[in-house]
Amino acid sequence: MAQRIKSRRRKAVKKQAVHYFDYSLLAIIIFLMCFGLVMLYSISSYEARTEYGDGMYFLKRQGLIGLGSIVVMMWVSRLDYHMFSKYAAMSYWGSMLLLALVKFTPLGIEVNGARRWFRLPANQSFQPAEIMKIAVIIFIPYLICRMGNKVHTLKGSLGVVEWGGLAALGVYVLTDNLSSAIIVMGITCILILVVHPRTKMLVGILGIIGVIGITGARILGLILGRLLENSTSFRLRRIIAWLNPEKYASTISFQTVQGLYAIGSGGFFGKGLGNGVQKTVIPEVQNDMILSAICEELGVFGAIIILVLFGLLIYRLLFIAQNAPDLYGALIMTGIMSHIAIQVILNVMVVTNMMPNTGITLPFISYGGTSILFLMIEMGMALGISRRIKLEG
Repeated sequence: MAQRIKSRRRKAVKKQAVHYFDYSLLAIIIFLMCFGLVMLYSISSYEARTEYGDGMYFLKRQGLIGLGSIVVMMWVSRLDYHMFSKYAAMSYWGSMLLLALVKFTPLGIEVNGARRWFRLPANQSFQPAEIMKIAVIIFIPYLICRMGNKVHTLKGSLGVVEWGGLAALGVYVLTDNLSSAIIVMGITCILILVVHPRTKMLVGILGIIGVIGITGARILGLILGRLLENSTSFRLRRIIAWLNPEKYASTISFQTVQGLYAIGSGGFFGKGLGNGVQKTVIPEVQNDMILSAICEELGVFGAIIILVLFGLLIYRLLFIAQNAPDLYGALIMTGIMSHIAIQVILNVMVVTNMMPNTGITLPFISYGGTSILFLMIEMGMALGISRRIKLEG
């Protein structure tokens, strides 16, 4: 009799099992996008009026792309994420082909001295590096799942790192995009750390390498600073500006110094939305330097709110990763989470001059159609995996 009662209860629990959908993640994404639109209008209306004759140019463009991206996100969330494994290799090599087309064909266009964009009809463009990020997010987990326990060995781990390194090298060499290459390599390394049994040892090694690299860059820059002053390499000039921003405040470090002025002048609560002054002089403020304008208008308090929201976003992604139905889904979520975390950290470090300017944008908030579209595709993948989580009872 007792066994029959238990079996009936189990059947009842199975009948009550429902599919989960992370509405909290969706709410955070929409809030970040709406906040980005408000700040984009506030800080770019002057530049938009000057350059395009319409103070709402950036707002209209970003708003339309954002609405379209939300539709794409919801469509992607309906897909079974297991199908991505079938096209993982194709997406990897297809992204590499697009990078090569930017480099070696007239389809690649140059903007602000960098040849990173792929020409589209109707005077549109996009960055293939963004596609490579998604390709790595679905391809590296596919490799890890196929390798099984072999990934725990040194040979297996190095094999995965080689694929990620090749993707990062392709992004850097073919589009001269160091920031995206760092993100691609960072995603690969974090995925290895997650599945490798000796995580602490690997974290220690990476930490030592990072400290040596930063220290070496500073020492080398101080030693060779005078020799590099007349260098034509924009990357070397960025390192010089990072090491001694005050000396070159009117030339190569103008953007960085003005951004720091904006952060300092905002105080804790800021000057008020729309009352910023530095936004009229900071070059490309609507892109990678948007956080400095937020600090000026909303203060450090506003920046803290933004970082808390990103922290909540990463927390929701981590929750989905921990409860994903299988390893492939968990690793895809880890890759998406790594991408967002790395990009936010790099942007904050650039704006506060903790590292040389790399042109990295702030996710969901900075202006850029390509960035917002592919970020929303990743969020669609995350929501799709959350749909496969089953809750009992």
